[in-house]
Amino acid sequence: PWDAVTAAGHTAVLVSTDEGEVDLVDHLTPAGTRPVDRTTAEVSAADVDVLVLPGGVANPDALRQDPHALTLVREMVEAGRPVLAICHAPWVLIEADVVRGRRVTSYPSLRTDLVNAGAEWVDAELVTDDGVFTSRNPGDLPAFCDALLGALRVTQ
Repeated sequence: PWDAVTAAGHTAVLVSTDEGEVDLVDHLTPAGTRPVDRTTAEVSAADVDVLVLPGGVANPDALRQDPHALTLVREMVEAGRPVLAICHAPWVLIEADVVRGRRVTSYPSLRTDLVNAGAEWVDAELVTDDGVFTSRNPGDLPAFCDALLGALRVTQ
């Protein structure tokens, strides 16, 4: 998603729970590091056009434990701003309590978690429900990135 955003001429901003650098991972393979631009404590929905929640296991797990990240997700959804979540990132949506009554998808192991949180889980490469976009896994990245770029065009 980062490369899709920047290649399309948009500015991507890396927001994390802590300052410094984040480790990039391509599925399970280390893929370098990237400097953090701002922390979740420094960002509000007014600062963000589109919010992309990262997949994998470690990053969503850290974000769902961060009260500032959860506030940002809730603010974005309440404001009708696009929020995109792939793979395990819907954990963050569950913790922010924004999936109840929505159709979503995710990595299959999250299905029960999402259903228990009140969502309707569907097995599709991309599910859109009132500004919340979800995808299952890295194989869905083309559809996920198309949705991301479409959301950016609408917010510009």
